[in-house]
Amino acid sequence: MGRAAEMTGTTPGFLRSLGEQGLITPLRSEGGHRRYSRYQLRIAMRARDLVDQGIAIDAACRIIILEDQLEEALRINEQLRSSQHGQEPAADT
Repeated sequence: MGRAAEMTGTTPGFLRSLGEQGLITPLRSEGGHRRYSRYQLRIAMRARDLVDQGIAIDAACRIIILEDQLEEALRINEQLRSSQHGQEPAADT
């Protein structure tokens, strides 16, 4: 956890807070150490940026969750549009 905190410019306590808020859930090694993915480290850095701007940690976590949901919805919409463009309209008989 210390290495992850160092990489993200945060503290271990900050990373634990993100876990308590449900923003990131690191895997655990057999020894019980937290293992963060690169994606989770990017999320932690985004949260740190928001907190540095004066946003409360719980609000920062909610913002990131909503941004992620929006990105996923936009991706799904694009996939649906792409699949609809590939279909020919039904002919009237």
